Amino acid sequence: MPIFAIAVMVSGMGTMNISLPDYLKSFVDEQVAGRGYGTSSEYIRELIRRDQDRLFLRRLLLDGASSAQTEPVDRHYFSRLRDRARGRHSK
Repeated sequence: MPIFAIAVMVSGMGTMNISLPDYLKSFVDEQVAGRGYGTSSEYIRELIRRDQDRLFLRRLLLDGASSAQTEPVDRHYFSRLRDRARGRHSK
């Protein structure tokens, strides 16, 4: 990554201090040491990103579940989908 991009990323970060009970701090320290994170901040950022991904996926699933029903999804549906992906049109 170019140096200017790193500088932009770093300058766009805020600071947040959190308090953890000793057993949670120990857990975080173990994760940092054992899983290749450079700092506890990297570990926490990864947890937050995963939670964001989980919430995004949940929203997609809920949106799909509440959407109008479409044609049945059966072997014919997937056959037509494969044909469309290959640039062929089936009737």
